[in-house]
Amino acid sequence: MTQTPSLQVTPQPGIMEIALYEAGTATLSGRSDVLKLSSNENPFGPSEKAREAVAHAAQAMHRYPSTDHARLRAAIGEVHGLDPDRIICGVGSDEIIHFLCQSYAGPGTEVLFTEHGFSMYRISALAAGATPVEAPERERTTDIDALIAAATPATRLVFVANPNNPTGTMIETAELERLALAVPQAILVIDAAYAEYVDADFDGGAELATRLPNVIMTRTFSKIYGLGGLRVGWGYGRRQIIDVLNRIRGPFNLSNVALEGAEAAVRDRGHVDHARAENARMRDWLAGALARHGVPSDPSHANFILARFADEATAAACDAALREDGIIVRRVGGYGLPQCLRITVGDEAACRRVAQVVGRFMAAR
Repeated sequence: MTQTPSLQVTPQPGIMEIALYEAGTATLSGRSDVLKLSSNENPFGPSEKAREAVAHAAQAMHRYPSTDHARLRAAIGEVHGLDPDRIICGVGSDEIIHFLCQSYAGPGTEVLFTEHGFSMYRISALAAGATPVEAPERERTTDIDALIAAATPATRLVFVANPNNPTGTMIETAELERLALAVPQAILVIDAAYAEYVDADFDGGAELATRLPNVIMTRTFSKIYGLGGLRVGWGYGRRQIIDVLNRIRGPFNLSNVALEGAEAAVRDRGHVDHARAENARMRDWLAGALARHGVPSDPSHANFILARFADEATAAACDAALREDGIIVRRVGGYGLPQCLRITVGDEAACRRVAQVVGRFMAAR
């Protein structure tokens, strides 16, 4: 009997330290009325113009897509007042994050981020063979002084989500500038996935990325634009950085359907304004309703709130109560917040349903 030979090749250092990603639950056994509030999706979905563009693009799925994303970059530049030549498009902002780590990090270097920062920072750092480094936050808010203190000559990338996921908190742009100037040996990556939810005039860090050589901003179409299923994101920074990232970007990383849908979505400002206004209204209502039931949260600038409970056991019990009622929210123990639940802000009916269940749960404690 011939023995099957063993594999002699091993993965790059850091790869096996990455835990397999566990996606949020989308269904509940025995329930047909599931309310999914675990992925920060726009409850209104994509704009009608984006839907029409996707349907039209689907007629030409046999054609290869554009390799330079010129039309989408031009649309983004027009809407946001940015130079299209300084924009790169990717498969969600996750891919831009991955490009940055591939291009600028590696063995012997460090990638710095905050303790409750987005999980992709650690994953992409390890995938590149770099050492991930966490800096403490101050009451679930980015602490610039802690980041500066944690930076070393080996630091190559510093990731700051603003607003942050999963906390919803944010810091002033002046603080981000102070950080960028304090770490000239590194690139400051401002992850502005939730920037559109702050207010119409918030630029997400674009002005800093225009002016400072070591700053890049990343954005996504997965949140306020409602295109999570198409996976489109973009980054904006110095042409020198964008040129580097484009050298490792796959030529056909975005499909025709994704490109057409995103272009129509970014131009439909009415849909964005409506989603922003409704999110702000119901975010404030939900936070207030939960607070009255004894469940506080920090002021959120995104499309979710981070509900805080007395301890992990209480958070788990409330999560179970919500699931019993067909409501899925996000446990965030993996982000160092086991006593919290991240709850996406849905439409008015969804928010009232959440508040009713949480109120009933807290009253029974």
